[in-house]
This record gives sequence, C-alpha cells and structure tokens, in this order.
Amino acid sequence: MLIRQVIEATEKKLLCAGACRSYESAGRQYDEEPCPIRTIFQVDRDRILHCKAFRRLKYKTQVFLAPEGDHYRTRLTHTLEVSQVARTMARALQLNEDLTEAIALGHDLGHTPFGHAGERVLAELLPEGFHHVNQSLRVVEVLEKDGRGLNLSQEVRDGILHHSKGRGALHGSNLVLPATLEGQLVRLSDVIAYVNHDLDDAIRGGLIRNEDVPPLLRQALGENHSQRLNTMVKDLIETTLHSGLDSVQLSPVVAENVADLRDWLYQHVYQAEQVEDEFRKASRVLKELFLYFMAKPEEIVAYGGSCYADGVKEVAVADFLAGMTDRYAMNLYQKLFFPQPWKSL
Repeated sequence: MLIRQVIEATEKKLLCAGACRSYESAGRQYDEEPCPIRTIFQVDRDRILHCKAFRRLKYKTQVFLAPEGDHYRTRLTHTLEVSQVARTMARALQLNEDLTEAIALGHDLGHTPFGHAGERVLAELLPEGFHHVNQSLRVVEVLEKDGRGLNLSQEVRDGILHHSKGRGALHGSNLVLPATLEGQLVRLSDVIAYVNHDLDDAIRGGLIRNEDVPPLLRQALGENHSQRLNTMVKDLIETTLHSGLDSVQLSPVVAENVADLRDWLYQHVYQAEQVEDEFRKASRVLKELFLYFMAKPEEIVAYGGSCYADGVKEVAVADFLAGMTDRYAMNLYQKLFFPQPWKSL
C-alpha cells in the first residue's frame, strides 16, 4: 500500500462526516499522476509554500508601510498566523488540516504592494476593476511556473476565491461561501487573525493604546491580545460543534463584537491620518508606474516581469505591478523617475 493511501485511510477514520477527504477531491485543473507519498492537498500546500509569489509576501504591507521595526506583521506573517489559527481549529473540529493549511497559505498570494491602498489604485485604473482574491486565483492558475500555474485542486482554488469579506457580513444567508467547511474555516480565521494582530501592531506603533479600545469590546473579547484571540477561537469551535458542523460559524454575539472591532480598526487604524498619508504617497507611486508601463509595455520583461495576458496590455501591467513587493516598487520608481548620479566610464 502506498504511503498516500495510508494517510487517506487515516482521514476516512478520523475526520468528521462533513470534512473534505483528499480521496474525494474533485481533482485538478489538469489531470496528473498522483503523488505516492502525499495526498492531493499536501501537494497543493507544498506547491504554494515553494512558489515565488509566497516568498514575496515577506516584503508586502499588512498595515504599516515598509516598517523599520522587526516585529511588525507583513503579508507573510499574516498568512502564517491565519494558517496556524485555522489549523488549530481544524484539528479541534476534525476537519482536513492539509486542505485548511493549503487554502490559508494561498489566500493572499495576489495582494498588491502597499496593502489595500495598492489594491484600490489598480481597481480604479483597470476597466474591469481589480480584487486581490481574483488575482490570487490568477497567480495559482496562470502566473506561477512561467505561465503554467500550480495546477491546484478545485477545493483549494475555491477556498482562495471565496475567502474575502472586506467590511461585509461575517454570517448571512446571502453570502457566497466556500464550498468546503475547511474553506469556510479559513474565511473566518482570516478576520480572527487580522483584527487581533493589526490591533497589536497599532499598539506597538504608538498609533493607539490598548485602553483606547471601547470598554464593551474589551469586556466581551478580552483585555489583551491573547485573551481576545482565545475568545474568538474557542467561540468558533464551540459554536460550530453545537451547530452539528453544518457550517463554520461564530456565535451571533461574538460575530457582532468581531465586526465591531473590525469597524473600529478601520476608523482608528486603517484610515488614520498618519497611515493614510503614507498610503497616498504609495498610491502615487503605483499610479505612475502603471502609466509608465502602459506606455512602454515592452519594458515589463526587462524589469523582471512576464506577459501571460493574451495581449491585453492592462492585464499584463496589472500582473506585473501586483506581483511587486513594496521595496521593489519603491526602488523601481526611484530608478525610473529620479535623476541618477552620473557614473564615470
């Protein structure tokens, strides 16, 4: 018996009825020979972990633009925290940890430099708009592996595509949710992770103080980072188990408090004047780079990009810009638009 088949037999025995078992996967975009050692979701996780877009997350903004301190989150550490929160809950709920981890590691691969400020710029400039979830799917389906994509399973691609909430509702009958419980778990793990670590970073950066958080939210969720995270994780596990694992959910009270904390962070952190000032500058960088490469698309390849857009110039430029790290975008802007010292022969 292959090692993969032993793992699949273990999944059959240990996972709950609603979990997505790897041997029941709807399969990949393109058929390929299964790995003898790893399940389909383990292979997906490893492909994401080893791809170039994942490594670039290290230098992409989470909240604070190119922070000088070593302890601020980046898009990479956000992704790792989402993954760990989701895996903890997946194990407690007897869901498929490998599928959960693969979706979590891949959910933000399409994020632009400069965080959501960069996303807003491309959304304004592109005729069809821009959203990082669609770009994340494009990364794994088209852009990685020199245009071949990663050929991930349907379940991982679905989880990536449907993870985003923005400022929308966490629960509700009108939402388009991921098809798997594991995807639903990552969707809520994302907001659980970022409201906690963004608050922690904002306090670290002196933007707010812990006591600035509304007393009712501190009373309901906890007085510090550890307490708040524990409250949300414990509530999701207990509420989901109580529901019979029909769906992954927070209790109505905790869901409302999480949404209120998220809205408070938008007002006092994400849209704070000190943060917005820097993102206005970053937006100008991205706008001017977009216009430059729209006028000179042939230079995309010369500066390290690739063209897999079937001749659609705007898409090729957006792919190139969205793939940049913060520091690459700023360095390239300086190279293209700042006068350079003369170098003697």
